[in-house]
Amino acid sequence: PRYEVYSGEIYFLGENLLEMDPEERARKGLFLAFQHPYELQGVSLVEFMRVASAEIREARGLKPYPALELLNKLKALSRDLLGSDEYVTRNVNEGFSGGERKKNEILQMIVLEPVLAVLDEPDSGLDVDALRKVASAIDKLRSPERSFLLITHYYRILDHVEPDFVHVLYDGKIVTSGDASLAREIELKGYDFLVVQKSEVAN
Repeated sequence: PRYEVYSGEIYFLGENLLEMDPEERARKGLFLAFQHPYELQGVSLVEFMRVASAEIREARGLKPYPALELLNKLKALSRDLLGSDEYVTRNVNEGFSGGERKKNEILQMIVLEPVLAVLDEPDSGLDVDALRKVASAIDKLRSPERSFLLITHYYRILDHVEPDFVHVLYDGKIVTSGDASLAREIELKGYDFLVVQKSEVAN
């Protein structure tokens, strides 16, 4: 609600996302993992996921998860990603460290099985072991029916998640695209060589 789009259009699966409320976008299969995930005070993770997954499954013509099945699924994911199942009964992200918040959003993504997941710097605030777990979870969800837009400033997550395409943004525009080798080149040379290339093309 704090943002207003003044121009342009955003289409996803043939429909204009700007005409939808956030919950409608979620039902269409769009998922956003924030760079700085929010706290939801007074809302436990299990309750949040019960409501969210039921809404999305209904939109797909599926029945909600049985309560015990969902609880067991959440506990197993919480143990795997966060090291303990006690996070399931805690309020969403309340008192979580930055890394725990990131892993919690990956847990949510796994349960909701989005069609398109936009992951804004999922590697920030993670140590090496946590990064491997997050990358492994992303890789397990990869399929022809699902796409990821992974936004990062650092190469390290790409050691674990091989991108199909790499796009480089500069000054709000895509200045170059390539495959995984482009990311490796940037890791070696930095971004400056792309800025030089861009100015040479402009001249």
